Amino acid sequence: MSARFSRLDDWLAWQETAHPVKIDLSLDRVRHVLAALAPPLAGVPVITVAGTNGKGSTVAFLDAIYRAAGYRTGVYTSPHLLRYNERVRVAGRDADDDALCAAFERIDAARGEISLTYFEWGTLAALDVFAAAGCEVLILEVGLGGRLDAVNAVDADVAILTSVDLDHQQFLGDTRDAIGAEKAAIARTGKPLIVTDPDPPASVVDHAARCGARLWRYGVDYAATASGTDGWTWACGDAHLALPMPGLAGAVQRRNAASAVLAARLLAPRLPIDDAALAQGVRRASVGARFERRGRDPEWVLDVAHNPEAARNLAENLRAHPLPGRTIAVLGMLADKDAAGVLAPLARLIDVWHLASLDGPRGSTAQQLAASLTALGVTALHSHDDVAAACRAAQRSAGAGDRVLVFGSFHTVEQALRSHLLPAEAPPATL
Repeated sequence: MSARFSRLDDWLAWQETAHPVKIDLSLDRVRHVLAALAPPLAGVPVITVAGTNGKGSTVAFLDAIYRAAGYRTGVYTSPHLLRYNERVRVAGRDADDDALCAAFERIDAARGEISLTYFEWGTLAALDVFAAAGCEVLILEVGLGGRLDAVNAVDADVAILTSVDLDHQQFLGDTRDAIGAEKAAIARTGKPLIVTDPDPPASVVDHAARCGARLWRYGVDYAATASGTDGWTWACGDAHLALPMPGLAGAVQRRNAASAVLAARLLAPRLPIDDAALAQGVRRASVGARFERRGRDPEWVLDVAHNPEAARNLAENLRAHPLPGRTIAVLGMLADKDAAGVLAPLARLIDVWHLASLDGPRGSTAQQLAASLTALGVTALHSHDDVAAACRAAQRSAGAGDRVLVFGSFHTVEQALRSHLLPAEAPPATL
């Protein structure tokens, strides 16, 4: 059978429309194709990370920790910012087009008549690439929910649930309890389930008990305690470890780092690791567009926050990093997100708003966002046709000591980056 396509862009364009619906939560299709594909991954430890927020940061800590220890990591995340290749990383590097195309070709041959969603193609390709590259540990980020997400076709040796909040309610349920049950389903019998959320819904604890997972709760079984301005202490039972401040901004990142450290400790019998690698990984971890700071006068901040919990964390970071001037926002959101819940924690922290319409059937218009902000008493509003126009206007109005905050969606940050208006370098004080 000859290859269906030779270019990655052609494969991806075809996958976007090849399945009848874009989101079709089920494990049956992936399990059947994975069995036929049979990537040689037996014995390779798997860490699966689910949660409403904090997944990408936790994955970044794990990747940095294991690479500091000398292991060859395979990391799968979604969505991407600029290039699809960002979703599949081997030893800290994006998979190249040829590796992804070869994986897609093998999947196409193995699937027979089974139709796959775009995300299922990507998950199977990541596993195939990791097997071909000889990865020694797999770190897999759940795309949506947990129970029926394609990533859950792989049994996790350690499962991490970062946080549980309202998002994707049309697929996961309308309450934290319902959403928690969906996400906790990545746990496996006899294996650790690490819960970063300090106040998880009862459904998470109940599921761990029912399935026989070994539950580790932040604030109960392990913790992160601040110790001065340049470090913190990880504690678990009688074990304590002094660590440097995380390479990611925000107090919540100590919790995420603490969960990554615990996961590495629990897997240490299979993947030995020393304290120096843990410290180096915590310090060096990085991930784009999570309170990512660039340049100065004005400083630009990129953050993909698009749900209420992420917005509360963003507000905390803004308060923790004051600047003498104004905060000017560039905002674009999807229409199926809780705009009021996202904007409420930030309304009083932002001086001027530049609102951008997002293209596509899911995109909110600038006028819809303006209505949400007006209801919160905000008056300094400017509407634009797209993110690039909003960024240009924000750039023209920003002066010394000001900050331009770009947030609301991965799509918003992506379009801001493609506008080529943002500074390329972060200030030395970022990490």
